[in-house]
Amino acid sequence: MKNLFYTASLLLFLTGCGGGEKGSAGKTSYAPPKASVEETTTDPMQNKGIGPVKEIQLGEVDQALADAGEEIFTQKCMACHKVDKKFIGPSPKDILDRRSPEWVMNMILNPEEMVQKDPIAKQLLVEANGAPMANQNLTEDDARKVLEYFRTL
Repeated sequence: MKNLFYTASLLLFLTGCGGGEKGSAGKTSYAPPKASVEETTTDPMQNKGIGPVKEIQLGEVDQALADAGEEIFTQKCMACHKVDKKFIGPSPKDILDRRSPEWVMNMILNPEEMVQKDPIAKQLLVEANGAPMANQNLTEDDARKVLEYFRTL
């Protein structure tokens, strides 16, 4: 009786383990976790994105630009972005520690093409459960103001 119990327990244990998906040959395969945004490109700070902005030189923070950018952000972006935490989209706080200023502006100005062609934007779309960033039809000047606001966060 004891041997039957041990044999049954062993069979249950062995059939309960496995965890992977069965491949075409019937063997268990392992699917690695999805790559994080930082793993999708060799250096995210060198990625300038896809769009009209090719180069930006940043100096000291221009508070007047930042104030105008805060107003634009409040009106057009806060439905999906929260300053201190991820919401539908990522938090802009410390964004310039993670992305180049050109990438940020190109994402603001050209979100449709960015999520189609840019590896970081593609991954962010996955992390946002497929909710694409809305094109707010900002001008380059407006996007620059928003970028300046992000520098103050």
